[in-house]
Amino acid sequence: MKNVYVVRHTEATHHVQGLVGGWYDTSLTENGRNQARKTALALYSEIGEQNIPIYSSDLKRCVETAEVIAEVFNSTVIPDRNLREMSWGDAEGKNQEWWDKNITPRPADGNRLDHQIFRNAESRRDVGTRIQSSVDRIASRPDNNIIIVTHGFALTFVFMAWLRIPVENMDYCTFSTKPRGVTLLHEDDFFENRFVMYINKPD
Repeated sequence: MKNVYVVRHTEATHHVQGLVGGWYDTSLTENGRNQARKTALALYSEIGEQNIPIYSSDLKRCVETAEVIAEVFNSTVIPDRNLREMSWGDAEGKNQEWWDKNITPRPADGNRLDHQIFRNAESRRDVGTRIQSSVDRIASRPDNNIIIVTHGFALTFVFMAWLRIPVENMDYCTFSTKPRGVTLLHEDDFFENRFVMYINKPD
């Protein structure tokens, strides 16, 4: 049996400032730190096991969320660059007005997988490839319980990678979650079937 708890990082400064995130590296707000503490306690109440591995995107808002969780679990955070949010390229750190004026529509040929929504942004293929590499490595660990802290759009690719959806088929699916939401991914011992047990559970 393996359980992977995927946590979307809590409130960060770019949220309250109305700025585009991506690789734009912002810290948690005070409210975000309080949210992380509540999430950590709720997770520990459910899991009840210390010293479990906690993987995190290496961007500050995720690492700071993961560090709060790690304090409760007496664990350490393992930063992983591959768990970063999609890079939005030139849009990062910009406001909604800039986003609306500069967004690149979906191409007429329908190739969503390689579409770059802004100049210098990553494509879905880029994000899917790097996240699949990390999820495969994390899933191969012998631990029964694992926590991953990542971002709102990136977690869609964590879910798809867990379900062994090939990168070539990652062009349409999107899961909606909120900051601090928790999703439980599960693998049974007998058939090694993989499940999504719940999505975006609040603390």
